[in-house]
Amino acid sequence: MGSTITEKILAAHSGRETVRPGELINAEIDVIMCHDVTTTPAIDLLKAHGNLHVAYPERVVIMPDHFVPNKDIKSAEMVAKIRRWAKEEKIEKFYEIGRHGVCHALLPEQGHVRPGTTIICGDSHTSTHGALGAFATGIGSTDLAAALATGELWFKVPETILFKINGTLQKGVFAKDVILEIIRRIGVDGALYKAMEFTGNVVEEFSVESRMTLCNMAIEAGAKSGIINPDDKTLDYVQSRSNEIFDVYTSDPDAEYSDVIDIDVSDLEPMVALPHLPSNGKPVSQIGNIPIDQAWLGSCTNGRIEDLRKAAAEIKGKKVAQGVRMIVVPATSDIWKQANREGLLDIFMEAGATVSAPTCGACLGGHMGILAAGERCISSTNRNFVGRMGSPESEVYLASPATVAASAIAGKIVNPNAYRQD
Repeated sequence: MGSTITEKILAAHSGRETVRPGELINAEIDVIMCHDVTTTPAIDLLKAHGNLHVAYPERVVIMPDHFVPNKDIKSAEMVAKIRRWAKEEKIEKFYEIGRHGVCHALLPEQGHVRPGTTIICGDSHTSTHGALGAFATGIGSTDLAAALATGELWFKVPETILFKINGTLQKGVFAKDVILEIIRRIGVDGALYKAMEFTGNVVEEFSVESRMTLCNMAIEAGAKSGIINPDDKTLDYVQSRSNEIFDVYTSDPDAEYSDVIDIDVSDLEPMVALPHLPSNGKPVSQIGNIPIDQAWLGSCTNGRIEDLRKAAAEIKGKKVAQGVRMIVVPATSDIWKQANREGLLDIFMEAGATVSAPTCGACLGGHMGILAAGERCISSTNRNFVGRMGSPESEVYLASPATVAASAIAGKIVNPNAYRQD
């Protein structure tokens, strides 16, 4: 019996020939990513347990992003504490403001994600990096401290669900719509502690950035990780950013899966996840008349240059509806600069939107776009739980960048095809 890509990576990192679902292993960790929110508790744990030091500083990448720029004294002190600790531990990979970004966009962009590696972070959407053929998963601050101190971490080998995504996408339908449809079908616990492996002609045709969107939201179905077998697109992306040596693993034809789900997306419409669950997805044609107060474009799910281009194509030459705030947040400094060079930022601002520096900000209800009671936001983010972006009495609707942009123009949630220029 063959093995899945997830099983192969975990076997290689635990010094075993093979591993099987349900087994407990101790795996070497190649990349430990730290952001501003969950790292400080890990630092406190290291100091509380005998002032433990980081075992492998060269494996640690620090990316403050949730409250950047710092929104208050508390968040400023939090990042200052991480800066001091990084200096003490001789951690050199620290992405300071000005070359910073949302961690799950910045990590692959800067060449820290490679096929066949293990990646952890104290953030659930670490699953994003499985798009490049890595085993990547979110952990808590206690496990983060353990990994920092030892360079290893224990895992239960997850079962894998294989999603075969085939067909031809309609105009106005993108990776975000596909993953919202998948979560609608299986629910927020449909892949609980399982790896979600994506394949099929649609996935093959997706860009690396679109694949990141799929894997990013695997966690919204309860998954341990999302992953895609590497191909030439993967290798081109990685090798243009990193000179590091890596091993490529792929699933065997006779690998055993807990389930195989075939999805034909040929008839898929643009999707919108209504409050207050990512699984509450509906085709945009079925949601009725829903006016909005805010349109938010950005995040680790859909804040990359591809996403900004799609949104700009919808909004170019038009105006954001009166009474609607549109906030555009490029996910990294490099994306911001590229969008500026391409004239995308001018397109957004001439339409009446505002453009922010990279930050997680409003996505987690932190700052830079908080909602008041009774307000509605259509967002390219990944979660729409109660109070996610502000008041518990606000509403968040999840959609693709194209749908977000088209809705900003209309003042209500609409199909992006109504504003397409091609």
